[in-house]
Amino acid sequence: MSWKRVLYALFVVLVAGVAALSGVVAGGLAVYSAISQNQPFQPIVTQVQPSAPTTLKVSSFQIESTITEAVEKVGSSVVTVVGTLPGELTFFGLTPEQQVSGSGVIISPEGYILTNNHVVADTNEVVVILADGSELPAQIVGTDLYADLAVLKAEGKVPAAATLGNSDNLKPGESVIAIGSPLGDFKNTVTVGVVSATGRMIDTGQGYLMEDLIQTDAAINRGNSGGPLVNLAGEVVGINTLVVRGSGMGGDVAEGLGFAIPSNTARLVADQIIRKGYFSRPYLGIRWQQVTPRIAAAYNLPVEWGVFVAEVVPGSPADRAGLQQGDIITRIGDFPLDQEHAYINTLFTYSPGDTVTLEVMRDSKKLQLEVTFGEART
Repeated sequence: MSWKRVLYALFVVLVAGVAALSGVVAGGLAVYSAISQNQPFQPIVTQVQPSAPTTLKVSSFQIESTITEAVEKVGSSVVTVVGTLPGELTFFGLTPEQQVSGSGVIISPEGYILTNNHVVADTNEVVVILADGSELPAQIVGTDLYADLAVLKAEGKVPAAATLGNSDNLKPGESVIAIGSPLGDFKNTVTVGVVSATGRMIDTGQGYLMEDLIQTDAAINRGNSGGPLVNLAGEVVGINTLVVRGSGMGGDVAEGLGFAIPSNTARLVADQIIRKGYFSRPYLGIRWQQVTPRIAAAYNLPVEWGVFVAEVVPGSPADRAGLQQGDIITRIGDFPLDQEHAYINTLFTYSPGDTVTLEVMRDSKKLQLEVTFGEART
């Protein structure tokens, strides 16, 4: 190949390379130009950097504002309940009267107030202290021992009434607010926590369980009993009733174990008390003793679980059904009486007037007795 041809070939390669490089540069400039015109790079970076802290601050502010608004919405309807216990006659004479206190929440413009039964039990006089410090006398309209609820009626004008929400919608982790008067002195104290769990069950030690309770870690102390548990919408979703400090075994002490009666239960009980003056439960008419495996083994009973009929009230539904002293009831309707089904709780799944079949052990023989429940006023 001649030197002229070599030079020509090198010239062609050089021209092609320059053209390719020019195309790349031109293409890159075109892309950069499009980005610069449509999606400026620098402004996007400027927006992203401060967005995270700004969002967090707004969210925190919104939560605080929501809590504040919920408290303002309910606060004026929360009351301190003060009851007077009569003196007791002792060997040394009549003891002085004593005062007990708890909390409550106004649920109607007519002055009806929800609180706990244990707050007003055995009192002969009740007054309520409103959020502004003024006092109103109140009457006990009715109570329900087993749900630990009571309805009072204030005598005078009340400032506001709270709204009862739907406790069935509560979810674990949801923020809630407890309002009440801990120790009777710190009126309308606000504490905030979450719904730790729903559907909790606690043994009262009196032959029945408190069922379907709301567990919360919102601080609840003596005096908070009867006060409202409130959601962030400012609705009452529970009535605070008790706190568990420990298991009683090993000296363990627990914190943040508060429990409230669901608002749906409270509404059911309150509506009937306001309408009828009492809350009715099904009535069987027996005096009874719980049977457990330990008791069954000690007395050589034919079953491990049930209730031993110690006495049948004459003329009662139990008497009419043919129950006898010494019988052991092992089933009520569809529910066996066992570790998971306490007698009282199982009985209360029915209503006055319901007819069910009792399964009974009598002299080691299994019987089926049909009974129609009466009505008991609790």
